[in-house]
Amino acid sequence: MNIGVFLLRSTCLFIACVTLELLSYAAITPRPDRTLCLKFDMGSGKVEIGYIQVLGNMMYTEQRGYGFVSREPLQDIDRGGKDRLRRDFCTSHKAFYFVVDLPEGNYKINIISGDRKGETKSTIKAESRRLMLENIMTARGEFQTSTIMINVRTPRIHDTTFIRLKPRELNYLNWDDKLTLEFNNLRPCVNAIEITKVDSVKTVFLAGNSTVTDQEKEPWAAWGQMIPRFFNSQVVIANFAESGEALKSFVAERRLMKIMSLIRPGDYVFVAFGHNDQKSAGSAYVEPFSGYKEMLKLFINEIRAKEAFPVLLTSVHRRKFDEKGKIINTHGDYPEAMRQVAQEENAPLIDLHEMSAVLYEALGVDASKKLFVHYPANSFPGQDTELKDDSHHSPYGAYELAKCVTEGIKANVPGLARYLVDTPTFNPVRPDPVEDWYWPVSPVFETIKPEGH
Repeated sequence: MNIGVFLLRSTCLFIACVTLELLSYAAITPRPDRTLCLKFDMGSGKVEIGYIQVLGNMMYTEQRGYGFVSREPLQDIDRGGKDRLRRDFCTSHKAFYFVVDLPEGNYKINIISGDRKGETKSTIKAESRRLMLENIMTARGEFQTSTIMINVRTPRIHDTTFIRLKPRELNYLNWDDKLTLEFNNLRPCVNAIEITKVDSVKTVFLAGNSTVTDQEKEPWAAWGQMIPRFFNSQVVIANFAESGEALKSFVAERRLMKIMSLIRPGDYVFVAFGHNDQKSAGSAYVEPFSGYKEMLKLFINEIRAKEAFPVLLTSVHRRKFDEKGKIINTHGDYPEAMRQVAQEENAPLIDLHEMSAVLYEALGVDASKKLFVHYPANSFPGQDTELKDDSHHSPYGAYELAKCVTEGIKANVPGLARYLVDTPTFNPVRPDPVEDWYWPVSPVFETIKPEGH
């Protein structure tokens, strides 16, 4: 399969109607998960019992239901030895994908990587560029088994009920009937992949806009697609955020209904809106201290009715400085309205509005461009004009904001904080030096700004 084809494939009345629709759906019970376990042994050596052999030239086909997606065949390397899983592997000097047809659900993925005669370095992303594992390195003769949790989903809610996807979403990897793993970095070597469907894992659902969503293509990114990297294998992130969304549109398109169909007691829903709710020309517009607060309370009530936990997140700032180098608030009263709702409803609040201002000001007017999609012409294939966007973040900016979110979790959501990993204290006053941070670029690019600004 060609990789290009594969990868590109009144408020009160409103609230009353939405509430009735959600209540009517509450009686619908999702179909039970079925046990599923797949094991793949990569490379041309002897195959481990119970595993499916995958050679480097086995490209994904619908008939097979699994395989690689790459611009060129991968290398098969067999070092010999008795350990059938670790003696051989598949690798490439360019990023490649492994794809498996899977039904909707949460999956535990074990990935064995290493080389008896060489070093390896891997970064693993899933679906629409969700960062799962970062800079996984093994020395010569060393092997590592890494475990990640991935949410696979479709727009289907019930037999005849679906999320109303935007046209651009129809080819997103987040919405197909497959699991897609991207192997990237200097030398990814994959020995084996084990995939098991799990039902008991705690799920953190993300509801938000373009600053939260899994941005499908480089060089755009959002903190929601970076946050999986900071959780252990007892938590899975299900990012339902989408560019251009506001509270009202998120409900109208049945995205909240989809979450409510999947959520279980003890799960979390992060609610992060504000950018698009404030646009008076749009159909999703709401006043901050009336409609916006009412919609937030609707979300909170629906989540709590499922015995789950809502977490509110104020909007991240746009990059707009005054003459003194201070961030200008372009969100009006919406962040304050959310703070009031958090207090009135006794809901945890992560104040990204405050933390993002500190982060941007710490870098200053010029250096803060690194947090956003600011790239000169010809930085990416097919990009013949400068990219200049002060609303949407670069991978570096999204990563730094994800670290801000982890600090907010530690301070305000202790029940979830115990599942965090690799999260030493992060102070946005002292961001990570951009020159010390490495992001292996994914193969697919887009020069059109995401919806919303």
